[in-house]
Amino acid sequence: MRKVFTIIYLLLTYHNYCSIITSVNWISCALTERVNYVLNNQYKKGVLELCILSLLLEGDRYGYEVSEILSGRIDIADGTVYPILRKMKSDGLVTTYLSEVSGGPPRKYYRLTAFGAQEYVKAKDEWLGFVKSVHEIIDKGDPNE
Repeated sequence: MRKVFTIIYLLLTYHNYCSIITSVNWISCALTERVNYVLNNQYKKGVLELCILSLLLEGDRYGYEVSEILSGRIDIADGTVYPILRKMKSDGLVTTYLSEVSGGPPRKYYRLTAFGAQEYVKAKDEWLGFVKSVHEIIDKGDPNE
């Protein structure tokens, strides 16, 4: 029964991505589209914490500001940043404080800790090494290079 609901969900969700030639081909196409979407989200999830650490290295910021900066450069859903910030706080990477703003409610600001700065350096080195390795792999067969 679960497979039937999964197939119905796929049919309803992915009707915009594929033209229906046969049911089997259509479902196959829908599954491919879903896998690509999940992979792209995995890329983002893996690097968002590093991006947040980088922004906080520049100075204290409130959550909405972090979210706006990131969403201006990376396609992320509303509310994506706040769970990451909470986890970073519980991991000791950031601390928080409230600051009054004239004409508005207090804002919660996030500040990078010394441990957070150390973790940023490590994560940045890991990320840049990873990107370099991927670049070397995918550029090997590129006839335009």
